[in-house]
Amino acid sequence: MLLTPRMDQTGAPYSIPEIMQSIKGVSAHRINKLLRRQGPVWQQESFDHVPRRAQSVNVRVEYVRQNPVRRGLANKPEEYRWLWVKPGLR
Repeated sequence: MLLTPRMDQTGAPYSIPEIMQSIKGVSAHRINKLLRRQGPVWQQESFDHVPRRAQSVNVRVEYVRQNPVRRGLANKPEEYRWLWVKPGLR
């Protein structure tokens, strides 16, 4: 996942741990509800990296786009229904 943190009420960006906790919490709840189970869904750890240059961002966007292709889930990134890339980042 690539994202740009939003700003909180004070104008400071939300931290990566805050963002990941929110994403993992909401999605784990929904996954467990759908599967009619309880318990952890995600690993505790996440790996983050802050790209400093546009070229670095483009390389990472392309890496994420190609993940479904590498795993055999699609022949090309555009065929994978769960992939969304902000227009202009490809």
